[in-house]
Amino acid sequence: MPRHLRLLSAGLLAMATSGLLASPAPGQAVSNPQPKAIAQGSALSVDQARAAALRILKAVKDGDANARYAQFSAERQAITSPSMIAATMRTQPKILGYTLLSVRSGMGKSIVEAELNTSAGKRVVFMVLNGEGKLSRYYVDRADDATSLVAKSFIEAVSTGNFITAQSFLSPSFQEEITPDALQRKWLGLQRITGNFVNINRVVEAESTPEMRLVLVNVHFNRLSDNLYVILNNENQITGVDFPEQPAAPAAAS
Repeated sequence: MPRHLRLLSAGLLAMATSGLLASPAPGQAVSNPQPKAIAQGSALSVDQARAAALRILKAVKDGDANARYAQFSAERQAITSPSMIAATMRTQPKILGYTLLSVRSGMGKSIVEAELNTSAGKRVVFMVLNGEGKLSRYYVDRADDATSLVAKSFIEAVSTGNFITAQSFLSPSFQEEITPDALQRKWLGLQRITGNFVNINRVVEAESTPEMRLVLVNVHFNRLSDNLYVILNNENQITGVDFPEQPAAPAAAS
């Protein structure tokens, strides 16, 4: 049976747990958990976290790619550069202003919620800061966006090497399991089989339940085309991604 039919017939719950990248179900234990660097050391005070968040938001508003790079944690700096950040900034809506909504600090990390006033409207973002006030990860409230657009934007971020941006589409719990460098390894591993990314052919919302949506993103590589599966929760946060381990073979010439 073709691979995509097997996955669909198994249902969304099976899809979410059988993908190459998938977050654990709520309450599910994770075997041999690896210690998180973010949990080491003491957290910032609320005032320190607020000041660090304001510095980060100012750099984004000013379009200062060098400052933005300096504000990433060391792990994030390893897979990006000021030039990549500048290129990403040019594709995003301009930040007109921002307001901090909440600051929570403890257990080695701080979470800051902010509302951004952008040229495309308002958007709420959550920033996770480590004990040095550096940005470890972030995620954006996309609950009101079209599910297919979220899935497409995720694949666009991965395909252009913006793995930090790509991680921002993942649910908070999935982010703790899948780092940007893990996404990078999976994507590069896929392209060793399929060839280089060319473009996205189409995006199809295949199945949905009240808790989960399955989106098929058909991608054209220079050797073949294949479907990538993206699973999202009811808040449009990505909870599972399946990059094919055995992509369909190139079609024979007619």
